[in-house]
Amino acid sequence: MFSYCTDPTALDGLQWFACYLTTGKHMGFYVSFGTVLLLLAITAPTALAFGFAAAGAARSAIAPLRWIGKTYIAIVRGVPDIAFFLFFVIALDQAFEWMRHKVKCADWDQPIRQGNDFVVCAAAKLPLGNSPQWMHETYGFFLAVLTFSIVFGAFAGNVLFGAMRAVPHAQLETAAAYGMSRRQVFWRILVPQMWVFALPGLSNLWMVLIKATPLLFLLGVEDIVYWARELGGAKTPRFTDYPHDDWRMWYFLALLIFYLAFTRVSEVVLTRLMTRLTHGQATTGGEAQRKAAT
Repeated sequence: MFSYCTDPTALDGLQWFACYLTTGKHMGFYVSFGTVLLLLAITAPTALAFGFAAAGAARSAIAPLRWIGKTYIAIVRGVPDIAFFLFFVIALDQAFEWMRHKVKCADWDQPIRQGNDFVVCAAAKLPLGNSPQWMHETYGFFLAVLTFSIVFGAFAGNVLFGAMRAVPHAQLETAAAYGMSRRQVFWRILVPQMWVFALPGLSNLWMVLIKATPLLFLLGVEDIVYWARELGGAKTPRFTDYPHDDWRMWYFLALLIFYLAFTRVSEVVLTRLMTRLTHGQATTGGEAQRKAAT
C-alpha cells in the first residue's frame, strides 16, 4: 500500500486507482488467478490418471473390471457437469467425515442420518471447528480438485479408450507373435502409439477444463469469478473507502482477456506437441509432415 493511501478522500486520478487496486481484497483477486492455475496444474494430470485407469479397465479381459470402467465413463459423461460438481463435493465431504467418525467415535450411539441432517461427532469434522482458516480453504480446494478430476477423468477415459482402439491391431498381433506378453504389448506398443490419436481429444478436453474453472465459485472456492463479482459490484461510502458504480463489466472483461490469452498459449503449446508426437508416425498427421517436407 502506498503511503499516500491513508486518506482516500484526498486522492484523485491515478493516485486513487493506484490505491484502489492495491487494497487487501484486490490482492486476494490477484492471488485467485494463481488458484485457477494451480487447479489446472493439479487437475490435468490427476484427471488423466483417472482416465487412463478407466480406459485400461474398460478394455480389460476381466469382465467385472471392464464393467466398472465402462460404467464410470458412461455415467459421468451422461450427467450434466454442474450436477456432478455439486453432488461430489457434498458426497465426498460426507464420505470422509463418515470414515473418520467410524474410527474416532466408535462409541457413538446416535444415528448419523437424522432426517435431512448429517451429524457426526466433533472429532470427525473436516476440518475441525478450531482449525485455522487456511486449513478450511485448503480442504475446500482439495475437494474441488478431486471433483474436477473425477468428472474430467471420465471424459479423458473415453478419449483414451478410443485412442487405444485406433492403434492398428496388426501391430499388437505382430508384437504378440514376437513373444511379447499381454502386459508388454500394452506398455511397449499400445501406450506409446495411442497418444498421437488421443491428443486432439485431450486438447479439446483441456480447453473445456479451462472454461470450467469458473465453477470453483459454485464449489465455495474464492476464485477469480468470486472476486470479480465482489469487487465489481457497486460500492457506497458507507461500506468502503473507495466507492464506485457497478464495474463488474470491466472486471469480467479482464477475465475474458485472461482466458483468451491462456487458451491461445495452450493452442500454441498443444500444436507443437502434436507436431512432435506425429513425427515419424504412420498416421495422417505424420503423413502430412512428410508431404510438407518434400
